[in-house]
Amino acid sequence: MHEFESLLRRLSEGRIGRRNFIKKATALGFAAAIPAGLYAEEARAAAPKRGGTLRQGLSEGATSDTLFGVLGGGGSHQVSVQWQLLNNLTEVNADGEAVGELAESWEASDDAKTWKFNLRKGVEFHDGKSFESEDVVHSINVHRGEDTKSTGKGLVASVQDVKADGKHAVVFELATGDADFPYTMSDYHFPIAPAGSVDADWEKGIGTGPFKLVEWEPGVRAVTTRNPNYFKDGPYFDEVLTLNIPDVASRVSAVRTGDVDVINKPDTKTLHLLEKIPEIRIIELGGNVHYTFPMRMNEAPFDNADVRTALKYAIDRQAMVDAILNGHGYVGNDHPVSKTQRYFAADIPQRAYDPEKAKHHLKQAGMSSLDVTLYAGNIYEAGVDAATLFQANATKAGINIDIQQVPADGYWSEVWNVKPFCVSFWSGRPTEDLMLTLAFSRDSAWNETAWNNDRFEELLVSARAELDQAKRQEMYREIQMLIRDEGGLICPAFANVMTVHSDKVGTPDKVSSVFPTDGNKCAERWWFV
Repeated sequence: MHEFESLLRRLSEGRIGRRNFIKKATALGFAAAIPAGLYAEEARAAAPKRGGTLRQGLSEGATSDTLFGVLGGGGSHQVSVQWQLLNNLTEVNADGEAVGELAESWEASDDAKTWKFNLRKGVEFHDGKSFESEDVVHSINVHRGEDTKSTGKGLVASVQDVKADGKHAVVFELATGDADFPYTMSDYHFPIAPAGSVDADWEKGIGTGPFKLVEWEPGVRAVTTRNPNYFKDGPYFDEVLTLNIPDVASRVSAVRTGDVDVINKPDTKTLHLLEKIPEIRIIELGGNVHYTFPMRMNEAPFDNADVRTALKYAIDRQAMVDAILNGHGYVGNDHPVSKTQRYFAADIPQRAYDPEKAKHHLKQAGMSSLDVTLYAGNIYEAGVDAATLFQANATKAGINIDIQQVPADGYWSEVWNVKPFCVSFWSGRPTEDLMLTLAFSRDSAWNETAWNNDRFEELLVSARAELDQAKRQEMYREIQMLIRDEGGLICPAFANVMTVHSDKVGTPDKVSSVFPTDGNKCAERWWFV
């Protein structure tokens, strides 16, 4: 009973909230001792309410950011603002399922090559135009064709045709079957804007989304106001201020002082201090975020398989988890499929730090030592620290890594996918196919390792269309092995997905782990208590 009394004291002192008190007391077996009135108070406090201005402090904004879904860089700041303004055909819910957004329902042919999406009726764009099938056809087609500037073009490379079926249905014809196609339509690349929109029109932020655009300063801030005609129950906030705060210490300081209500990606080194603040809540979930060091396989010395393998053995993965993530994650195995995903191959041997094996592969490549340049920026909380740790690990294998530190702003356009060896990370995607297609398909603009493998391309297409789950599992296992053993990806660690918010903010009982801040949609899904 002492533990329960301690919990009561912490509750009365404001050091623990009602919800956490109820959860902890129940877990300890004291449910019967919880005052009945506390349940009623918590239920009233947890109910969504309208009003107030949500202030978000998010990372990864850049002055090159755009609201145009074709060109969006994919950082949290840009995607959060985009999804305040626009909707997709589908979205991924807190259970990781693809559910309808602008699409009400869908059905597929037996071979998963033809998909028909039935659209919601009565939905309006911010300018009053009715949402219809022509808007979907136009918005998807801007990602297609040889001249498209879309960074997501590889995700819809198999779309042979998209056409309207009346005003409230759209039919996609695919070159090959895709059992996960509704998930593809949830990707941030594919929001729906009015038919006829071009780059300048998209920058106006006119969509069907929960908020309307008031102010947009790329890489700095955005202000949006509630859309009174939104087709969902939300949003609950009257207004949202979304700030780009690239420095993790500044983000943490902002939420501690109450300057913002929500931040993403806190500093794991000081997370234990945040946990002690009564007014702060931390959401930590296993997810698909992974940190990488991509080697572009079309440039020397990374065009040599033994050089790539030597570098993979020259990194201490557990040290990365312990020192860079402070234990908030787990070791990676040089492929992008996380333990949380359906087709993760748990039986593949885990590669470990082994300087002697690294030296062996250097010898196989005809080298006694190796000098490489690694470009690094703090694109996540310890990007440069991760490079420095890798440098120290590799020295024992006769590999000399020269670190070239570069600014975070402009990193994604001037360093990543440009320099042959750099620090990188991926937020991950809800399905294996989306992640693999985006990061490894030879057709993808975001193929960060310049991977070009015929067997991989064959398996990618086959697994995408395969409806037999056992066969699909085996195909994805082979893909993971191929990337691990032959690819240019060094993936030492997967990180937990973390969001920090004020106790004044109410959240659903379950939030999405696909991205921080409830899948980058907390502005729409959360409220003030």
